[in-house]
Amino acid sequence: MSSSTPTPTPDPNANACTACGACCASFRVDFARDELLSDGGHVPDGLTVEVNDGTCRMRGTDHAQPRCAALYGKVGEKVRCGIHEWRPSPCREFGMLAPLGLPDDACSRARLRHGLPPLGTA
Repeated sequence: MSSSTPTPTPDPNANACTACGACCASFRVDFARDELLSDGGHVPDGLTVEVNDGTCRMRGTDHAQPRCAALYGKVGEKVRCGIHEWRPSPCREFGMLAPLGLPDDACSRARLRHGLPPLGTA
């Protein structure tokens, strides 16, 4: 009987973003008003500010040192989005390669801003 070491199965819940959060503390997050809960969407109104009649922004992301009001934890260590299931479309579309541990330019810039190496280099 031969013994072989099983190949580790990737953890489907593993996500570089849950130990990072740099994007949430680097960029402005603007999105269409129809994504607000009050307008039939899912984003909680209380975490946003109005930009104009058709656009909202995640509270905290337009500061000189941005940090989304929905971000919990310490950037670069362990973070979570308090509204992950209800986050706006720019957040859903950002860094789609990050959960795979693969870099993209915006993700790398956000990580560097917080003293973190780009994904795939550490």
